[in-house]
Amino acid sequence: MTDALDDPLALDSQVCFALVTAARNVVSIYRPILEPLGLTHPQYLVMLALWEQSPRSLRELAHELALEPATLSPLIKRLEVQGLVTRGRRHGDERVLAVALTPEGQKLREQALSVPARVMESVGSDAESLVALRDALAPFAGERRRPATGT
Repeated sequence: MTDALDDPLALDSQVCFALVTAARNVVSIYRPILEPLGLTHPQYLVMLALWEQSPRSLRELAHELALEPATLSPLIKRLEVQGLVTRGRRHGDERVLAVALTPEGQKLREQALSVPARVMESVGSDAESLVALRDALAPFAGERRRPATGT
């Protein structure tokens, strides 16, 4: 068997494999932390974006989250059923679907404040290490990513 560094096609040499494996594991780390909030990981990402700015158009949210509007729409519908967001046409431009937080969605932010610390505890890392990791991944994230705080 060849050393992974000697074989550029070895599975363990692939950044793409490390990233996809890490992404899958990250979602499984978040699952038990988000469950008491009633959120899945994709729903949590939507809520994070809305806690930054609400209301937002579906198109703006899709761009922010690097998702297609058709992928995002069912997530928004489930959050609406949970009473966390509302969907409606934007005044002045009926073509735009606006997504806004409800008072319950706003209140959920207080409960979510513990999520980053619980994730750090779960992986045995500190904020500085996770910020460095996030910044190191920036070349793979495309134009969407910008330096920010959080995990």
